[in-house]
Amino acid sequence: MTVLVVDDERPALEELRWLLERDERIEAVLTCDSATEALRLLQERGVDAVFLDIRMPGLSGVDLARVLSRFKAPPPVVFVTAYDDHAVDAFDLGAVDYVLKPVRDDRLAEAVRRVVGARAGSAPSSVDDIAVELGGVTRFVPRSSVGYVEAQGDYARLHTPSGSHLVRVPLATLEEEWKDAGFVRIHRSLLVALQHVQEVRMDAGRCTVVVGGTHLGVSRRHTRELRDLLVRRARPGTAGRG
Repeated sequence: MTVLVVDDERPALEELRWLLERDERIEAVLTCDSATEALRLLQERGVDAVFLDIRMPGLSGVDLARVLSRFKAPPPVVFVTAYDDHAVDAFDLGAVDYVLKPVRDDRLAEAVRRVVGARAGSAPSSVDDIAVELGGVTRFVPRSSVGYVEAQGDYARLHTPSGSHLVRVPLATLEEEWKDAGFVRIHRSLLVALQHVQEVRMDAGRCTVVVGGTHLGVSRRHTRELRDLLVRRARPGTAGRG
């Protein structure tokens, strides 16, 4: 692959180029020291991926990624930065990875793997790995580990076996983006992952589901739809039989 590295700090730029050139999957590494210069280069020639710093004079890395997202065939973007407070914005823009400086060899190799997968259409993306902030550290939570999601204003709280994580994404957005992954609305403030539903209980006409040992109320308007979905999931191939 031919990749582009964009960083306004020359030592960081040269170090990342050196690390990428050691990877046998990388054929050539181009460099730019500003987002404006990178944009000019990208309008003249294509690259297979962009490794992008965030905080730069003039156009920031986030600004450049936003422009790239409008390209007809946008290259995969990996953010490489010393700051962990832009991870959510980065993944909202479709970045395939978010690597913190100082860059470790194994971490960069994983980022390249994700780029390769993205070009093949199989890499984890922002809808598969969720960036969360925990004690000033950005961590990545697999969507498959999320049992249910709870609305908290304009935010959403992801509940997993290892704990809960607040993300700056409205519940309605997650409902739309995650519906094909088996997440369904059971209440105006709750989404559940069907694969994690352990029990469905009916008591005096009220429905609850058990997810990870937690009992969650299902609103009346969502009860029938949820039961139908669970039945179809438990009995594949039965749809349409009379």
